[in-house]
Amino acid sequence: MNDVFVGRLMSSPVETVRVDTPVVEAGRTMLDEGIGSLVVSDGDGHLEGIVTATDFVHVVAEELAAGATTVGEVMSTGVVTTTATDDVRDVADLMLERDIHHVPVVDPTEGVVGMLSTTDLAAYLSRSASPEQT
Repeated sequence: MNDVFVGRLMSSPVETVRVDTPVVEAGRTMLDEGIGSLVVSDGDGHLEGIVTATDFVHVVAEELAAGATTVGEVMSTGVVTTTATDDVRDVADLMLERDIHHVPVVDPTEGVVGMLSTTDLAAYLSRSASPEQT
């Protein structure tokens, strides 16, 4: 993965929701799109947080009333981000260190432009790595 940049592997465009979106609606979006996370943004498109499949486990485990619960109540804040020009190896190391599976890719002028996930990394490895013959 040397000299491979995030922009090459990231998924784009990114599905977003607002803080006041009901978790039921967010969950449906994730199922419909076949994705494991949603970017949470404000009305101006600024990153507010991220909601992941893990957050939905907390909704169930904590017996939150899913119909009344909003994304803002369960999302993660203080989100680790990256840029399209960052080295994939560095971001993968960070994901391992922080035990995270989704990293929004941000651009200073455009906001969130993509998402790098462990699925994206695994797909790249499966396409590029070939077993060594012994």
